[in-house]
Amino acid sequence: MKFETKPDVCVVGLGYIGLPTAAIIARAGCKVLGIDVSQTVVDTINRGEIHIEEVDLDGLVQGVVARGLLSASTEVAPADVFVIAVPTPFDKDHAPDISYVLAAARSVAPVLKAGDVVILESTSPVGTTEKMRDLIAELRPDLKIPGISRETPDISIAYCPERVLPGKILEELTNNDRSIGGISPRCARKALAFYKRFVRGTCVTTDARSAEMTKLVENAYRDVNIAFANELSMVADRMGLDVWEVIRLANRHPRVNILTPGPGVGGHCIAVDPWFIVHGAPEETPLIRTARGVNDGKIRHVIRKAEDLVAAHPDARVACLGLAFKANIDDFRESPARLVAATLARRFGARIQVVEPYAAQLPIEFTDTGATLIDVDTALEECEILIVLVDHDVFRVVPLAERAAKLVYDTRGIWPDQPSATSEASASGLRLAS
Repeated sequence: MKFETKPDVCVVGLGYIGLPTAAIIARAGCKVLGIDVSQTVVDTINRGEIHIEEVDLDGLVQGVVARGLLSASTEVAPADVFVIAVPTPFDKDHAPDISYVLAAARSVAPVLKAGDVVILESTSPVGTTEKMRDLIAELRPDLKIPGISRETPDISIAYCPERVLPGKILEELTNNDRSIGGISPRCARKALAFYKRFVRGTCVTTDARSAEMTKLVENAYRDVNIAFANELSMVADRMGLDVWEVIRLANRHPRVNILTPGPGVGGHCIAVDPWFIVHGAPEETPLIRTARGVNDGKIRHVIRKAEDLVAAHPDARVACLGLAFKANIDDFRESPARLVAATLARRFGARIQVVEPYAAQLPIEFTDTGATLIDVDTALEECEILIVLVDHDVFRVVPLAERAAKLVYDTRGIWPDQPSATSEASASGLRLAS
């Protein structure tokens, strides 16, 4: 298929990646149909509204819907390019679950025609694109499939993961480089022609398996480096050191760049993707597996310290600041902050208050705990203990005068000026290191 004219595009999955991707493609002038299993999501988008929080996404979606370039449905329809952006979770044993990917491929297969391009964007274990290809071949024996048929294939199949930071998704979908892996070089070139319509960054072609592994490696690399920072924070805690000061001084070395520790690692990428590598090569991945253990262990460490602090002050009211997995977003997937706050709520009940500016209500695990959702002003007025779990901007700007008298457990290091417990004779507050 040549793209002299703008292709019709079908994006399967309208979540945190699918919807921004659909909107960006529509902005480039392509007519886009977004597919989602939720009728509520479909209705919301067709009204020109959004169901997720992302900078500038609301205005973009409103604009492309108004121009007739983006619409949504629960049913797949014929198109020229199909982009699959559905979840790839793991099970209780950390084995990857690609059932959503295969279900999406199954829904696309009946409407495929010669010349179409199918692109998987979901972060996936190595070999998933080939499994998707094999399923399409099984469902559509009338089509010549790349990598299977010896003749010129009727369709092209490729893998192209995103590289985005929540809060900057629209900017990074447009400007970041992309790795485009084809089932064959011909498939990669077809996908490249499509992405060049809306990606300003460099698009590099490779094979599908290498592109799949590249995405996993990127997130595993970050997980390993965060694990070093988190492990260091626990060592510093044992030795009575300020980890933030140690990192600040160590990073003055020209070849040292230690990341910032936190209450753990969350989100649907860094906390999940390394397990896909471990599952694929369990004997060869002791470092990646250990890093996952360190970062999960940091969550338990934070819970223990928070429980000890709250238990030691039985009359104090407690505010847990943040539930999201990172700052300034409404994404709570795999969030360590959410787990810490919910654990405290189950143990201490109504003493626990939660401040999350990106939530209209508490998640389901807080039901019947007695915990309530409050704003930051109420927390500063009514709570004696502040547990910082997310570094939202609204928390960062709280001045010392409003928190100096509080007992503070700062897992993010956003308040370096908080009075220290080491000077209890002169300090009215308490700052615990991460």
